[in-house]
Amino acid sequence: MPRLPLGEWVDSAVDWLQAQLSWLFDAVTTVVTGLYDGIDAVLSAPQPLLFAGILAIVAWWLRGLTAGVLAFAGFALVDSIELWDDAMSTLSLVLVATLVTLVIAVPLGIWAARSKTVSAVLRPVLDFMQTMPAMVYLIPGIIFFGVGVVPGIIATIVFALPPGVRMTELGIRQVDGELVEAAEAFGTTPRNTLLRVQLPLALPTIMAGVNQVIMLGLSMVVIAGMVGGGGLGGAVYRAIGNVDIGLGFEAGISIVILAMYLDRMTGALGRQVSPLGRRALAKARAASAARAGAKLWDHRPQPVTALVGVVVLGLVAGGMGFLGSGGASSTSASGANTGHGKKISLGYIPWDEGIASTFLWKELLERRGYEVDTRQLEAGALYTGLAGGQIDFQTDSWLPVTHAQYWDKYRDRLEDLGSWYGPTSLELTVPSYVKDVNSLADLKGKAGQFKGRIVGIEPSAGMMGILNDKVLKEYGLEGEYKVVDGSTPGMLAELKRAYDKKEPIAVTLWSPHWAYSTYDLKKLQDPEGAWGKGDGIHTLARKGFSAENPEIGAWLKNFRLSEAQLTGLEAVIQETGKGKEQQAVRTWLDRNPGLAERLAPQ
Repeated sequence: MPRLPLGEWVDSAVDWLQAQLSWLFDAVTTVVTGLYDGIDAVLSAPQPLLFAGILAIVAWWLRGLTAGVLAFAGFALVDSIELWDDAMSTLSLVLVATLVTLVIAVPLGIWAARSKTVSAVLRPVLDFMQTMPAMVYLIPGIIFFGVGVVPGIIATIVFALPPGVRMTELGIRQVDGELVEAAEAFGTTPRNTLLRVQLPLALPTIMAGVNQVIMLGLSMVVIAGMVGGGGLGGAVYRAIGNVDIGLGFEAGISIVILAMYLDRMTGALGRQVSPLGRRALAKARAASAARAGAKLWDHRPQPVTALVGVVVLGLVAGGMGFLGSGGASSTSASGANTGHGKKISLGYIPWDEGIASTFLWKELLERRGYEVDTRQLEAGALYTGLAGGQIDFQTDSWLPVTHAQYWDKYRDRLEDLGSWYGPTSLELTVPSYVKDVNSLADLKGKAGQFKGRIVGIEPSAGMMGILNDKVLKEYGLEGEYKVVDGSTPGMLAELKRAYDKKEPIAVTLWSPHWAYSTYDLKKLQDPEGAWGKGDGIHTLARKGFSAENPEIGAWLKNFRLSEAQLTGLEAVIQETGKGKEQQAVRTWLDRNPGLAERLAPQ
C-alpha cells in the first residue's frame, strides 16, 4: 500500500497558516502575554508570606480553620525552598489558561446542550483534542507563537477545553425537564430560563468542569516548561535534563501543594455559588455545631470578615511593595553599568560547553549592567525561538555538521557571530577496560556485550541524527544495536554507573568534554569518516541583534576560549554542583584575573 503523505499535508497547511495568518498569531501573542504579565505582576508583587496569608484566609472562609492553617504551611514551604516566584508564574499560567478556556467552553457547552446537531459535531472534535498527546500541541504552538509562555498557554487551553465543554453540557442537560417546562409555561423567555433556572441548577456540575480544567492545566506545566514557559514546569524540566533529584522533588512537591489548594478551593467555591450546595452546606454546619469539640476547627468566618482580612493584608502587601520599590537597582561593582538594565535573553541546550559558555556570558553581561534571562530548551525549540526573536543569542551551535538541519532551515533569520572554539569531534566512546573494541567496526557482532544498546543524548541533537542515519548504516550496526536517547546528564549518569561497576558501555560523546579527564575512556576510531569533519562551536544571534546591540555583538565576535579554559570552567561547574552554575563562573573568573575585562572590555 502506498504511503499516505499525511505529515507533508499537515506541514504544508501549517506553512500556509503561518504565512497568511501571522497577524492573527501576533495579536493572540500580544493579548495572552498581556494577560499573563498582568496576573503575574499582581501575584508576584506582595511579600510571599503576606500573600500566603491572603490565600490562607480564603481557605479558612471556604473550608475552615484547618484548611487555612495547612494552606499557609504549604505556601510557606514553597517560599522556604526558594520556588515562590516559579510557583506564582505557574499559577499565572494556569489562571490565564483557565480564564480563556472557560470563556470558550461555557458558551460552547450551552450551545451543545440546546442543540443535538452541535453536540454531535462537537463530540468527535473534543475526543480528538483530549486524546491527542499533549506534547504534540507544542509543535505548531512553537511555530506559530515562538517559545515562552504563549505556546504553553495555548497548548493548555486546547488540552483542557474538552472537559469544560462536556461538563457544561452535562450540567444543563441534567436539569429536570419539568422545571424548564414550568418556567416556559409561566412565560419565561429562553434567555431567562437559561440564566435563572438551568445555569443555577447546573452550577455544581459546571464547577466540577472548572476544577477539571484547572487540574489539566496544572498537568501541562511541565510540558510548557519544555518550550520556555518557566515556572515550576521549567524547574522540573531542568531537573529532568540535569538528573537533579533534589530540584525535581522540590518542584514536584510545590506543584502538588498548588494543585491541592486549587482543587479544594474550587470544590468549596462550587458549593458556595450553587443554591443546592449552599443548602447542603448549611445542613452540614448545623450538624457540625451540634458535635462537641468540632466547633473550633470547623469554624469559618463570615464572608465580610474574610473580605476585611484579605483587604487588610492586601493593603499591607501593596504598601510594602510600594515602599520597597524605591531602592536603586543593584549592579555589580566590578564593571561599568553600560547596559542600563536592558534585557537580554540567552537560550542553551543542556550540553556542558553550552551551560559553561551561557552562564559565563550571563555573568559578564550582568557585570556590565544588563538584565539577563536564561532558558534551557531542546535544540529544535532553541533554534525556533532564536529565529522568531524570543531568544537574543545562544553560544552552542555546532556547525557546519551537527546542527546543519537547523542552520539550513533558519539561516536567513539568524546571524552567525563566528566560532569561539574548534575544531570539535563527535564520537562513540567506551571505557578503556573494554578490550578488543577500538573502532566502530569492532562493535559488529558484540551487541550482547553492550546489552544491545548505545546510550545517547537528546533526540533533537544533530549528533543523534548523524548516528542513526549515517554511522550505524556505514558500519552495519542497524538492527543489532538500539540507540537509547534521553539527555546528556542521563547519558553521563549511565556512564558513571557502568564505569563504577566495570560494565561495558558505549555512549555518545564529543571533544572537548570533561568526562575524558574524569574517566579513563577511549574514542572509537572512525576509519570510514561517518561522523564527518570536526565542527566549530558558533555563537548565533537573532537577525538584527548586532545592529541593535553593537557593543555585545563586538564582544561575541571576538569571543574565544582555549581547550584548557573551557574544560577548566566545565570542571569548576561540576565541582560546585547543580544549580550553582553562575557561582561556579564567578569562582573561575576569580582564578583567571583580567579575563572578564578581556572578554567584555569597557
